[in-house]
This record gives sequence, structure tokens and C-alpha cells, in this order.
Amino acid sequence: MVRFVFTIAVLACTAPMHAAERIEADVVVYGATPAGIAAALAAADDGSSVLLLDATARVGGLLTSGLSHTDYHAFDGLTGMFLSFTKRVEQHYVDTYGKGSQQVQDSFRGTFGEPSVNLKVLEAMLGERKHITLERNARLQAVATADDGARMVSMTLKRANATEFVVCGEVFVDATYEGDLMAAAGVPWRVGREGKSEYGESLAPAKPDDQLQAYNFRFVMTREPRNRISVKAPPGYDRTDFVAALEALDKGKVRSVFGYPSECVFKAQLPPLPNNKYDINDVSLAPIRLSLPGANKDWPDGDEEARGQVFTEHLRDQVGLLYFLQSDEAVPQALREEAREWGWCADEFEDTDHLPPRLYVREARRMEGVYVFSQRDSEVVPGDARTVLHSDSVTFGEYGNNCHGTGHEGPRFGGVHTGEFYKATPPYQIPYGVLLPKVVENLLVPVAVSATHVGFCALRLEPIWASLGQASGHAAHLARIEKVPVQRVPVARLQSRLHQAGAGTVYFSDVLPGDVDFAAVQWWGTAGGFHGLFPAPQGGPRGRNITGQYFESYPNHAAELGEVLNPDLADRWVQLARDMNLPVEKLPAADGTLTRGEWVRSAFSLVR
Repeated sequence: MVRFVFTIAVLACTAPMHAAERIEADVVVYGATPAGIAAALAAADDGSSVLLLDATARVGGLLTSGLSHTDYHAFDGLTGMFLSFTKRVEQHYVDTYGKGSQQVQDSFRGTFGEPSVNLKVLEAMLGERKHITLERNARLQAVATADDGARMVSMTLKRANATEFVVCGEVFVDATYEGDLMAAAGVPWRVGREGKSEYGESLAPAKPDDQLQAYNFRFVMTREPRNRISVKAPPGYDRTDFVAALEALDKGKVRSVFGYPSECVFKAQLPPLPNNKYDINDVSLAPIRLSLPGANKDWPDGDEEARGQVFTEHLRDQVGLLYFLQSDEAVPQALREEAREWGWCADEFEDTDHLPPRLYVREARRMEGVYVFSQRDSEVVPGDARTVLHSDSVTFGEYGNNCHGTGHEGPRFGGVHTGEFYKATPPYQIPYGVLLPKVVENLLVPVAVSATHVGFCALRLEPIWASLGQASGHAAHLARIEKVPVQRVPVARLQSRLHQAGAGTVYFSDVLPGDVDFAAVQWWGTAGGFHGLFPAPQGGPRGRNITGQYFESYPNHAAELGEVLNPDLADRWVQLARDMNLPVEKLPAADGTLTRGEWVRSAFSLVR
């Protein structure tokens, strides 16, 4: 359990002289985002005591603050803790409404949970672990490090009642969207875009700049009269700020106020959420946008006041735009009446006037770490269906490089976002080094990871961040028990633990978590055994579209364990096994009847 010590801090754990309370834990996680929760769960499941801290009163980050329409493309791209979470969400709807209910269907296998349901499930998952202590409303004030800066020693935090306390741990995890703990610990970081030549990225600008991806709110709204709250004018509302939207509406590029996926102002994501609710988002490439490039520049390294101003301005702008479209008589009547059908959900965000308590921070600081994830890491290898091999992978992603824009040209309404891109890719592995500072040896960073701007735009999705958080939690525990810096954690042991927990490190469409061969196929696939097996599919990397942004399995990414192992592949696999120092003389020969699965199982048995 977490150990509470009410004394002045001793030498091993420095603290301000006025801070009398000290809390100790094996692993300290700052930021109860999905990544932070996943890290806490993983470390606790391994046996470490965990203190999970968050600066707000509501855990879950964006997953409980409006982003309920989860960003992924294929169901089999979900893995580990996040997959477990979605199954729990689906079970909630089964238990509450019945297996055949519309709510279960609308939950889309548990990936579309209402914010209140997501919160309930995450809190339940945390409450089941006796080794986790959760401290809300605890805002970071300072970090103490060793004289050489190589280790974090303690954190000083302030509660909502202004009392300070000190936290000491063996290993720390920064799971904030902004990388606040990382920055306070003196880890180098970056904000902005790299130039095209720095990492050879076709999606990067010609020259580096300080632009970062725009933010907006993810409102949750409904047209259900019994649960609908009318939209009020936000503080500071001035209709003259929105009159120019009328000209954009007159040009015929906007057919409705709410819609999907385009020709509208507010994107009501489809399919809808359970209980007739909708996750509302920015409309890509549209003449009227919710995202506000440039208005977020004070956020990444800003203090509480600066971020509060950014939050307030985004709220004033986006709620103000909606209020204008619903109420101003200058708005065409048909659009105004359509907009009035929508309102806030009476049973969501009840403590914050039914508005999300968090702004959608798509990008803030990015660590300059051991490995910098860039565009090339999500690109296919020539002649292969798969992307670049990372044998030190700790998870995979499959969303692709996605940026809602970093700049804006022209007027607020009718102008054009710049720096916007949407690149479809096959699934891509993510190496352990993106989590690691170059110097600080007891800190892991699963959200503000080490990546270029373009690379980060492939990693910035909650399912991926949760998987990186899970890897960080298991790595933190391993660093403790092995008594090594996080940079020297035995990656093979970390991968084995992840596979045991049902977390993938390479994508397969036909051997999924829970399959008896999951660990074996993950081990061999992460070593490279299935790279080069299939060519890139014609017609693009994704499978057949299901609905919206969701697709069937990625083609040419199956293990096909029942297929007979042909001599050419057998020779390649034996050579790979030899390179891995496996006793190849104990491997079965390809005799025309031996299957891939039989060979992989035999090889896996040699390392268990």
C-alpha cells in the first residue's frame, strides 16, 4: 500500500520546510489521463504501490471530457488496457439495458461510451486495485532532482485548499497532455514543427516554426427533448464576433449546422453514442471551424492563469458560435431552427454547467528523448504490407498521421487552415525509446512522447496513449525490481509482460488478445518473423469500410498459422532464430506438412 509519512522530509526526499506532509510510493504517476490510469493499473498489477495524481477533480482526461467517439480505425487495432476498458463499457450497457438493447448496439463494442459511463468504468478499474491511491486536485508546484539531474527525488504539489505536500517515489510517470512533470524535471522538450529536411518528412513544412496543432472542445450534445439543456450565451459573448459567419453560410458550402462528415459547422460524429447523444468535433477542411490555430500558443508552457485564458477564449468562441447560430435572427431561419434542435445533455458534466471540463489538447510539449518517432516510422517498407520493423516495440498504432491544422489564412470564417493533413497508413510499431528521457533515469513519458510534430500526429490518440501508459507502468515496476535506470529495462522482459497482459507490440488481424497463440505470435512478429510476408495491398492500406472512420481488418496482416510452412519462409525463420541465439537444432523441419503455427509454438517454447 502507499505509505503516508507525516514528518519533515529527510535527505532522500527533499521538501520545502513548510511542507509537513510527505507521501511515498514505489511508482508515482502524474496525470490521470487514460495513459496515466493505464500506467497505474499496470504497475499495481505487477506489485508496486502506486500514487496516481491529477490536477483536476475528474479522472480520465478527454475520455471522460467529451472525446467519446474513440479515434481508431479497426477493432483489432485495440489492445491491452484500452481493450479491457472497452469491454467493461460494453458490459455496463449489457447490465444496465440488456444484451439486445439499442444502447449496447450504439456503444460499438464499448468504444462509444457516454462520458459519465467512461468515468464510472475507469473509477471502478482503479478502485479494484488496493495498491493504487488516487489524489485529485493536486497541482504540481516543483520537482527536486539529484545534483546531477539524473534522478527525480520528489514532487511538491498543492491541493485545492492551498496546502502543500511532497511526494517521493522510486520511479515517476508523466502522463499529462502537456508534459508538465517532464519539463519541471529539466528534460529537454520541443513545441512546434520541424522543417522538412530535419527528418526527411514529406508532411513537414519547408522550414521549422513554432506552430502546433489547433485545439477545440469535444462537446456532448443531444436532440432528445427530455435530456436537452438549452445553450446560453457564454461570458463575454459579442454577436459582432460571429456576424462574418453569415457570409460563409451564404456561399453554399454549409448545408447544415450539425452534420457528418462535411458541409456543416459542428461535426456530430457517427455512429451516435448510446442514449441519443453525440460527440461534437471540428469539421476538417471546412469554411467554418471549431479548432483555432494560433489561439493555443500560450498553452504548452503556460502557467495555470495562461492556460485558463486559452480555455476561456476557446469556450467563448465555440459556445458563442453555437449560440449565435441558434438565436440570432440574421441566421437563415432553416439553419437556425435546425440548430435549436440541439442542446447540452442534462445528465453529463453536471458540475461544469454541462460543458466539458477539459479542452481537447491535441499537441503541446514533445519530449526530446532517446528515440524520436517521425513520419518514416509509420510508412510501409518497399515491397511489404507492413511498416518499419521495431524489435523494441512496446505497442502499435494504426490511426495514421492526422493534423487538424496549425495555422490559418484569411478571415476567421471562410478562411483556410494550413498545416492540415490526413495520411492513411498501415499499423505501425512504437519503440520503447519514445518513452525515455536521455538523462533522467527514473522517469517515463507516455503522452508528451519523443516525436516530431508529424510523428506525434500519428501517436496522439487515446488508445495509443493508453497503450504507451501501460508499457510505462510495467517498465516502471521492472526498473524498480531490477534496480536499473528506465533506459536499461530489459525490453524482452517488458514485451513478455505486455503480451501476458494481452497487450500487443505488433498488429495481427487473426491472432488477437485471448487467443492461445497470442503471446507466441506477438513475440515472433515483434522479432520480425512476419515482416516481408505479404506485399502492400492494392487499393490502400485499410480494409473495407464499416461506417464513418471505422474499417474491417487491415489486409495482408494475418499470421495464417494454419498455412503449411514453405521451405523459403522456413529458411528465413531459421536464420532469424539463429540471429536470436535460439538452439535451432531443436526446431522442427519444414517437411511439407508442418504449419506456421506449429513452428512458431515450437520456437516460442525455447524461450519460455
